[in-house]
Amino acid sequence: RGEAAEYYRGQRVPQRVEEALNALFPLRPADLYGELANYISKFSKAPVICKLIGRKVLDGVGQPTLEVEIHCMVKNYEKADEKERNDSVNTAVEWVNESLNTMLRDLKPTDQCEVDKMLGEYFTKKVEEKKEIQKQEEKEQEAEATPALTSHTPSATVLPGKKKAAKPGKKVSVAEKMIPPAEPVEPVLCGSFAIGGTSLAIAKAGATVRCIPLYLHIALLKHDQDSPKEMSLPLPMVTLLNCEKILPAKLKLMKELMLIPPVQLSLKQGIERVLDIQKEVMRLLDPPGKVPSPQLADSKKGKAGKKAPPQALKRISHLGCLITGFDNLEQSLLLMQTACNNIGLELGTDMYLGINCAAHELMDYVKGKYEILTGTFKSPDEMVDMYVELINNFPFIIALIDPLRKEDREQWNNICCALGSKCYLIAEDAATHISKFKIDQNINIPMCSGVVLKYINQTKVSDLIELSGLLDGQRRITILGSPDGESSDDSLVDLAVGLGARFIKLGGLSRGERVTKYNRLLAIEEELAKNRTLREATLEFIAFGEESQPENQPSAVPPPPKQDSA
Repeated sequence: RGEAAEYYRGQRVPQRVEEALNALFPLRPADLYGELANYISKFSKAPVICKLIGRKVLDGVGQPTLEVEIHCMVKNYEKADEKERNDSVNTAVEWVNESLNTMLRDLKPTDQCEVDKMLGEYFTKKVEEKKEIQKQEEKEQEAEATPALTSHTPSATVLPGKKKAAKPGKKVSVAEKMIPPAEPVEPVLCGSFAIGGTSLAIAKAGATVRCIPLYLHIALLKHDQDSPKEMSLPLPMVTLLNCEKILPAKLKLMKELMLIPPVQLSLKQGIERVLDIQKEVMRLLDPPGKVPSPQLADSKKGKAGKKAPPQALKRISHLGCLITGFDNLEQSLLLMQTACNNIGLELGTDMYLGINCAAHELMDYVKGKYEILTGTFKSPDEMVDMYVELINNFPFIIALIDPLRKEDREQWNNICCALGSKCYLIAEDAATHISKFKIDQNINIPMCSGVVLKYINQTKVSDLIELSGLLDGQRRITILGSPDGESSDDSLVDLAVGLGARFIKLGGLSRGERVTKYNRLLAIEEELAKNRTLREATLEFIAFGEESQPENQPSAVPPPPKQDSA
């Protein structure tokens, strides 16, 4: 017993546990042990490689190449990368080849609603089966854990004994009381890929049978077979920079910096302009030591003597764009202004910016604040003030994605009232799971300008049609977004066009799986223009202070006025 006490003291276990208890008590989380596990896991050792396995496989053009499987030791267990996803895909293949193959036989591929209804019922049945299995496993675990909990009870009395040790907890509690705890992550049922994949395959087959493109088939499904006279393309949000949290860069707030072409340009012209800007940005980032001069950018915030943005890494993100980092947000905006000025363009007139803040990744739950820069923290209310100042100083930013966690609903309301009439405040991670949103339109979704919908897991085509209709009725915009792990299938573009999405978020203009979708969007534009059914897109912001008066329409800003103050 003495050796055990000495061992745990040497590892600072009593101190860590006491800190955890002090930090979590004010929150009183529903899943205490889950939060304790999250807190303690911060002190675990980093994963290390324990085994490599190489295999000869074929690449995208059929040439032999090397595949390496890496096994890592993670928290004393050996784990192979992607095993969980592989299990889910294998289960999905089993569902499709066995149950769904029999269940959907003899149905018409054009009867999307009936197919999706049957898929939904099948998935619900699988969820119930999984719940029953989990209940049985929990009963068995509780029976095994009861003796262990009883034997460890005396050691718990050691932790709260010292008054001095409790002071750090009290300091933290004041800040933590101000933020609601993170909501539990929506579980994903193993094999759920089969539902969404089958639904989309049926939609594509239905379009083929009717000899019409998929986007028109989707539009007919949404509008009860009433063919639209005109269709507009979603505006692309093209990711230019993926700002990873890499040393020595300090900026954490910006995950993606995106370019949004003005509505007056055709899609083809907009993409060409994005490529011109991308080329200039890469030129500015490429030479070591060379940085955009503050004098070149007409910015109130530009100050001589600021550090240069770190040199971009020579690799492309999985999002299909360049990876780089910055010391602060203004550096990235200064870089964009300089690049545009160098090629004769002006932000706010010739191009607009969007920022994916991914605020849910920044919250320090111990401090109860967002870490926007390394060592710099802001409360949810301070975040709202920061965004208001940002948009006032740089009005060419017309979209912020996930500026706050979904749990900070009061601050979402505040930022929408302050900025909704001049900037899109979009929920991506902050939007609820698609199945819950269908059941209750107000559950777990904050006030926002629009929602990013993703075609993943058990999401069906009928779900997207229904949800986009709900968003239209609520004066919220629909954004179709591609998942991080993307394939070369370009159906997402047809879905976005058919649903009438305002924006489409496909990543950058590199990597085949990303470029394929942009090429499909260009092909649809050409086809609609040839048929004289292409309608110009518009930018409409919502004045949230007027939301209570349905007769008031969103203020149209196609595009936002030229701003010289930036």
